Amino acid sequence: MTTLILIVHVIVSFALILIVLLQTGKGAEMGASFGGSNQTVFGSQGASTFLSKVTTGAAVLFMLTSLTLAYLASQRSGSVMRGSAPVVDVEEQAVREAQPEAPAPFDIPTEPVADAPALPVPPPAE
Repeated sequence: MTTLILIVHVIVSFALILIVLLQTGKGAEMGASFGGSNQTVFGSQGASTFLSKVTTGAAVLFMLTSLTLAYLASQRSGSVMRGSAPVVDVEEQAVREAQPEAPAPFDIPTEPVADAPALPVPPPAE
């Protein structure tokens, strides 16, 4: 269901772009912006054209599909990664198993050693 709505949404969005690009500008005349155009029953623009009605219909359909997709996305629970196994590189795992274990790090005593000889202290410089 979500896939079907998504396909309709994409088709309507491309159709809406094309319909808007096909329309002529409403304020193309300079006199229309200053109120110099003649006033008719339907306003200065005249009756709505076929393209403006199709634009309105496409915009309403676009909004409905957007809201529906948002609602369906909010109803999903959990992560998309749930249930997927971690990806393990087989070659990397074989190399790790073939390598010997690393030697243990040197033991550093935490307490001073009593039997250790003292370092000679140099005489003060004159």
